[in-house]
Amino acid sequence: MEPLNNNNRGFSSNLGAILAATGGAIGLGNIWRFPYTVGENGGSAFILMYIFFVFLLGVPVMMSEIIIGRRSQKNVMGAFKMLAPKQKGWMGMGVLSLVAALIIYSFYSVVAGWTLNYVILSSSGELVGKNPTEISQLFVNFTQTSFWPLFHQFIFLVLTASIVILGVQKGIERYTKILMPILLILMILMCIRSLTLDGARQGIDFLFKPDFSKITGDSVLEALGQALFSLSIGMGALITYGSYIRKEDNLFTTSLWIAGADTFIAILAGISIFPAVFAFGLSPAAGPSLVFEVLPNVFNSMPGGRLFSVVFFVLLSIAALTSTISLLEVLVLWAVEELHWSRRKAAILSSLLVFIIGAFCALSFGPLSDVKLFGHTIFDFCDTLTATYMMPIGALFFTLFIGWYLPKAEVYDELSNSGQLKARYFKIFYFIIRYIAPLALLNVLLTGILS
Repeated sequence: MEPLNNNNRGFSSNLGAILAATGGAIGLGNIWRFPYTVGENGGSAFILMYIFFVFLLGVPVMMSEIIIGRRSQKNVMGAFKMLAPKQKGWMGMGVLSLVAALIIYSFYSVVAGWTLNYVILSSSGELVGKNPTEISQLFVNFTQTSFWPLFHQFIFLVLTASIVILGVQKGIERYTKILMPILLILMILMCIRSLTLDGARQGIDFLFKPDFSKITGDSVLEALGQALFSLSIGMGALITYGSYIRKEDNLFTTSLWIAGADTFIAILAGISIFPAVFAFGLSPAAGPSLVFEVLPNVFNSMPGGRLFSVVFFVLLSIAALTSTISLLEVLVLWAVEELHWSRRKAAILSSLLVFIIGAFCALSFGPLSDVKLFGHTIFDFCDTLTATYMMPIGALFFTLFIGWYLPKAEVYDELSNSGQLKARYFKIFYFIIRYIAPLALLNVLLTGILS
């Protein structure tokens, strides 16, 4: 099958592709989920396992998705229709990706709205002078109300849609080139402040002195799962962005840059958080509440804490925004190419659908807290459904598609840029994709199902 050649379709440069895809991967998973997952699993030894899995399995699996996107230069459903026209069953993976992106964006936008609320609380000084109980109660009171969580979610959806409507180059690429450097600068500022606190050394030891006695079978699987989650694997975003990557760009180096930048930001998040947590005698294993309930107490205890509270929640909002852009683009590109909608219509109607589903997730902390789906609140059900089942299934079948269905010559053609690159790594990549990655992903999936 001859690859499409449409360099005017997507990103104008390799830098734009790297920043956009990195922005899609970097998000609450890096700055919210990664630190508390590290805290719950013993620190440095977990980080080493995480980095190992990112580059051994995460990069090859990520490359598989990008290959599907660039080879077809289509949306998540159109890609499988083009690459497997006689095997309609593969199109089911496109449907799965589309639904996963919709559900993830729905509950993700709720949490993204929380970050906006905390920017406002920090800026207004509302968190200053509050004791730990009062700060925790602020979070509970906010999430349990009916109006404000929906209002902040709606604002975030509008921000995201406004960028996506502008298109790939004038919207996504332009704004990620602005947002990503700002995020990095703010993150470095947070790290400097955290490292200069009295008592920060214990947090640094926690992050960089491995204690392998804390490693368990569960923590190994947790590290693998976090590596896949952090890179946004299995939800179709990489297929979508892959379809925008130019034919002359090296997919291997592009993938390494994305994985490296994503991992670097995750580690910076740890450096910005754990020295401060230890400096003020708080628990690194606080769980999901670490960012919204524990860190405000840290900021209240440090000199200049109000300013750095604002800085932190602004960078958290930026990280969330770059991720929501990639999730909405999955839905928009499908609607534009398959339903022939305008980009504006696709972005607006997709956002409205996300708002409706997300509203049920937001209200599951308050008025709908008694509504249970298989024993979970609506929010937790959506989170569990996508992270435990849909994303691993998607990633598994993407690797099977590249390793066992798409002709080997086509895979090599894509990675070698039609013979322009030598792609010496190809044999290792292909072995991982055919054998190691499917087994690892199946293990993650079964563990999630049986746990």
